[in-house]
Amino acid sequence: MPGTMTAGGKTLPSIQATFEDALAKLPDGYVDGYFGNRSWGVTVKRSEDGKRTWLYGEELGGTDIVSLNLYGLAGSGSTLKPCEMSSTKVIEFVLGFEPSTANAASRP
Repeated sequence: MPGTMTAGGKTLPSIQATFEDALAKLPDGYVDGYFGNRSWGVTVKRSEDGKRTWLYGEELGGTDIVSLNLYGLAGSGSTLKPCEMSSTKVIEFVLGFEPSTANAASRP
C-alpha cells in the first residue's frame, strides 16, 4: 500500500527504523529548525497510549508543508500515513530536519 511502512512494504526495515528513531527524537510540541537550508516550524503530538504520532511542519516564510501520522500496530510494526504527499517526502524531511540549538537548549 502506498505510503505504508511495514515489514512487507516498499520501505526497507533499516530506513524505517532510522525514520522512526529520528521522529522519536523530536520533542513534543512546537520547535523551530532547518531543512534544506530553509527555516521550518514543526509541531509533534503523540497520543497518550503511544500508538500515534502526528507531525505538521511548515516552511517559515514559504509555502511548503509536511504532514504525517505514524500508527503503531500490534505485532506488525508501524504504518506511515503521509497527508496528501509522498512517503518519500515525509521520510526525507524527518531524517533531514534539524531543530535549532536554541530550542534544544530550552528543553528540560
